[in-house]
Amino acid sequence: MAKTDYGFETAQIHAGYNSKEHNYAVSPPIYQSAAYDFASVQDARNLFQFKEAKCVYSRVGNYTGTILEERIKVLDGASGALAVGSGMAAITYTLLSLTEEGGSILTTPYLYGGTADSFKKIFPRFHVKINVAKNIESPHELAKEIQPDTKAIYVESISNPNGVLLDIEALAKIAHDNKIPLVVDNTVATPYLFNPLKHGADIVVYSATKALSGHGNVIAGLILESGTFDWNSGKFPYFAKKHWTLRDENNKPRSFLEVFPDAPFCFQIRRHYLAYLGASLSPFDSYLVLLGLETLSERVHRQTKNAEKIAAFLTQNEHVEWVRYAALPDSPYNKLAKKYFPKGVGGLLAFGFKGTDKQLETFIDSIKLFHYHVNIGDVRSLLVNSPQTTHGELEPHEKVIADIPENLIRLSIGLENPEDLINDLTQAFTKAFQ
Repeated sequence: MAKTDYGFETAQIHAGYNSKEHNYAVSPPIYQSAAYDFASVQDARNLFQFKEAKCVYSRVGNYTGTILEERIKVLDGASGALAVGSGMAAITYTLLSLTEEGGSILTTPYLYGGTADSFKKIFPRFHVKINVAKNIESPHELAKEIQPDTKAIYVESISNPNGVLLDIEALAKIAHDNKIPLVVDNTVATPYLFNPLKHGADIVVYSATKALSGHGNVIAGLILESGTFDWNSGKFPYFAKKHWTLRDENNKPRSFLEVFPDAPFCFQIRRHYLAYLGASLSPFDSYLVLLGLETLSERVHRQTKNAEKIAAFLTQNEHVEWVRYAALPDSPYNKLAKKYFPKGVGGLLAFGFKGTDKQLETFIDSIKLFHYHVNIGDVRSLLVNSPQTTHGELEPHEKVIADIPENLIRLSIGLENPEDLINDLTQAFTKAFQ
């Protein structure tokens, strides 16, 4: 069932799995094994010459993870997928692979705080330059910011925490005009609300910790590729480089483009970065993500509807300075929301608390139903003061560029009754201002 004509809701339950191949187990088994026996010397030879695609060693791949990869490939319409140990591993492996022989990444100022901080502290140590675009929302002007050494444009489809939307198709055109890929972090949207590959993106990354798994019980990441990007244009010569480890039966070295023509990017990361840096996703964690995927559409649909009601409530509250949610009619991103997100813009929103620091502290401490922590996409509703927590790594001038004022409160709306959530916010406002 790797490729089907089933609808999204059917594919999220069935795609990538045939019980006949797994002793007729209804639920995908947890292959808790470090390695897998070779059936024969010839079997081992076939595997190491890539004539067959089976698991050998769980640091590079296990069968529970393979089911997850096949399922997410179908949901995203991707040619290749790779499961890794976290969302940050997915981002790191992706960008390191794109800049193997040096170069720079052009990115948006609207990013998750951990991503932004890694761009500032980690990647430069590996001689990777990160350039924050000044015109990310003006694609024609953005084209002028691409340099000869730019290897990719990196953005979030729905930014965390502000919910900024970008014109993905316009960004993809600019990237392709310059023979570089567009990389989209689709964590907040998930493939249920938005499919970046269908709008021109070349690589998609996820923190599967968030809405994809949806229950706050696993750390996981995913990398996907479209299969349409031209890696042989000369911009990325290392994909055409011959490797002894990819040799054929005649001991002739081959390249990733030769051995894995449909998904050279994911396989290059699997064979090099995952194999030797080792941020593998365990079989049990793969299983937890698979369980979460089975209810993805139902969860995200409900979270979106709840968030729309919460956003409307907040716009009428006297203690709220502003609300950032692209589905609101007065949002500057409402037009893009209608173009790219016909099912809604998800469960993440932010608002400005209109009060003193002490009142803000009282408000947060008075919350009873919302959970106060840094995750998003959970079945439970979550609340956090992002400038001091999830984006606390940003220096004051960086918060200004990212448009994250100190009074910003981020909400990740769950599956509870929306009236209960509104009542919880109301009683917390009351206590803060009584």
